[in-house]
Amino acid sequence: MDVQEERRQRLRELVTQEGFVRTVELAQRFGVSVMTVHRDLDALQAQGWLRKVRGGASSLPSTQFHGSVSERMTTMAQTKHRLARAAADELAPGQVVMIDDSTTCLTLTQHLTEHTPITVITHSLPAVSALAHAPGVTLIALGGTYFPAYDAFMGPHTAQSADSYRADVLFMSTTAVTGGRCYHMSPETVQVKRAMMAAATRRVLIIDHTGFANQGLYALASLSDFDLVLVDDAAPAAEVRRLRDSGVRVRTVASP
Repeated sequence: MDVQEERRQRLRELVTQEGFVRTVELAQRFGVSVMTVHRDLDALQAQGWLRKVRGGASSLPSTQFHGSVSERMTTMAQTKHRLARAAADELAPGQVVMIDDSTTCLTLTQHLTEHTPITVITHSLPAVSALAHAPGVTLIALGGTYFPAYDAFMGPHTAQSADSYRADVLFMSTTAVTGGRCYHMSPETVQVKRAMMAAATRRVLIIDHTGFANQGLYALASLSDFDLVLVDDAAPAAEVRRLRDSGVRVRTVASP
């Protein structure tokens, strides 16, 4: 690891820990110029790790949810496996399936070979790696700008790429659910997921109960925009009842 890379990693960790750090303080702490800090922050923002704000940098609240893919895979692992298995029940051989960059959908890739032949469209790099040599799977990767914070391709080019296809079904997850709507902390995430929703005939949203306690900044869609919402039965009963009363089709999955 070179000096620049090491400094940026330490800078990212510092901003994440403290929530907000001023540019001048970062320059003093690392013994570099303010312009160098600006370049570092630009690079880290482009990767999705933080947001540059007036006078400094702010951590994304979503960093406490997403972390690395390996970290996310160990969080609620058994629940994600049960949700993924329930999602797989919605599949049929011959379908064109679109999946997002969530770890629940990454878990779903383990079940896709049970429904081959199948075509999978995704912007998730781990999902591409998992399916690259899977028999009976035709794999289409959505390109664009790579965001290490999400281990996925994001941004306008990815959204345009999604717009070039038509899928039978989309499986996706969300960071937060508040008032019957999905929210994310990254506008790039919202841009890509909206394009994927528009490209799918049927949409399935997969949420574990922790999503109802999280907060997000950018609204993605109403849960009524999905044909099916899969949740584990640890989700707040009042929230699930409210969704059903509003006409949302909700299927609950037993928690471990």
